Amino acid sequence: MLTLEHLAWALPTGEEILKGVDLTVADGKLTVVTGPNGGGKTSLAKLIAGLETPTAGRIVLDGEDITPLDVTERAKRGVAYAFQQPVRFKGLTVRRLLELAAGDSLRHHEVCDLLGLVGLCARDYIDREVNASLSGGEIKRIEIATVLARRGAHLAIFDEPEAGIDLWSFAGLIDVFERLKARGDLSMLIISHQERILNIADDIVVVADGAVRAHGTRDEILPQLLDGERAASCPRGMEVLVHE
Repeated sequence: MLTLEHLAWALPTGEEILKGVDLTVADGKLTVVTGPNGGGKTSLAKLIAGLETPTAGRIVLDGEDITPLDVTERAKRGVAYAFQQPVRFKGLTVRRLLELAAGDSLRHHEVCDLLGLVGLCARDYIDREVNASLSGGEIKRIEIATVLARRGAHLAIFDEPEAGIDLWSFAGLIDVFERLKARGDLSMLIISHQERILNIADDIVVVADGAVRAHGTRDEILPQLLDGERAASCPRGMEVLVHE
């Protein structure tokens, strides 16, 4: 279980980006963090992953305070982060990238299984370079496969996985997340405002102006996001999502 306690983060200028966030992410669930642009969603994800250091508060994972740990130490404890814009590596094959993520060599069937989980045919991708020849949808799926390749990963953070890909590829990503959710052995935190991702969430967290404005199950939160007649009474930060 991941617990954030009074988590805050400010820029060197003193501008507060996150203001005392309290949040619990349940084991084996798909939690979507949504809200307006600039509200603090990506900053929250980076703090959890260890890419930024909070100015106040604690991050507790499975009972351990991981706040002082860097991104490498958090990865050893099972925290995996998928960037909004995955990096491309000229000269590096998909297989080698997955092995680097795993920290060990992988058998052929292990690579095939990982690629199959994200809807890619191993025959077409296993020896392909992770370069500009890959489409946005392909690179996103490979990025997810690298998250799954990491030994012992049990919390995966995906920052706006829909960014920069076409509708067809996005539909494939939804299928991937649904398959991972059905497995039940991976907690997922997805930063997104897309309705189709909200629809498959177990829990939804609305972040705006650096704070959690609403948190509940999909059935509790979605009606407030999608009911246009109630938009005026939505908690701060939720009204921008109505009919998006």
